[in-house]
Amino acid sequence: MLTLLKQTFTWWNHQTLGTRIYTLFFGKFKGKDYFGNKYYQNKSGKRWVIYNGEVDATRIPIEWYSWIHYTKNKIENSHDLKKYNWQKPHQSNQTGSNNSYHPKKK
Repeated sequence: MLTLLKQTFTWWNHQTLGTRIYTLFFGKFKGKDYFGNKYYQNKSGKRWVIYNGEVDATRIPIEWYSWIHYTKNKIENSHDLKKYNWQKPHQSNQTGSNNSYHPKKK
């Protein structure tokens, strides 16, 4: 019951009830990233993401960033890009958390 109330009145916890209904009737599933976020598109070309957990725009990895922003490049058509061993995995914005960067004091 509490989950239904949260989805009805808040947008920052997950998708709202309106988004859920709109996605059900008009959304065509396009893919899922390694965070568990799901990407949808309707017939007119509008694109949106259903976040897995808290809504945070920095949780969209580069493989899907260009797609969600209608950027035409080679990444858009290849969501399974080869990762090199020197590349770090994508992280959401850590500002304000215990994981944020703190320079060493002299």
